[in-house]
Amino acid sequence: MAAKKAERALAEQWREILALHARTQCELDRALHQHGLCGSDFEVLDVLSEGSPVDGVCAYRVQEISERVHLSQSALSRLIARLEKDGLVERAMCAEDRRGVRVALTEKGRALHGDVLPVQRAVLTRMLASS
Repeated sequence: MAAKKAERALAEQWREILALHARTQCELDRALHQHGLCGSDFEVLDVLSEGSPVDGVCAYRVQEISERVHLSQSALSRLIARLEKDGLVERAMCAEDRRGVRVALTEKGRALHGDVLPVQRAVLTRMLASS
């Protein structure tokens, strides 16, 4: 009996985590939409903004980004293509592995990230501070 109760409590805790994630993601998407972004777009820009500069440019391999933003490789590739079309990121071949692709913020992408960072952080503070 106690084991079943503990199991139900664990399942309920998991559902609460999922619900908080869903609510927070919806709030992020709503707040970022007025800047032409969704939550996943911002996450990619945010990851790229944190990179260590190589030759003055912060760049990550696509696989490194996918490990941090939790998108499939194909979904991330489409997202990066859209961000590149919008002039927010640029892609280049990896010097050390010609099969790899590096992605970096453009000046426009860095400026947009700086503009929307406070918006994203405000949503996170509002949604997660009380949890």
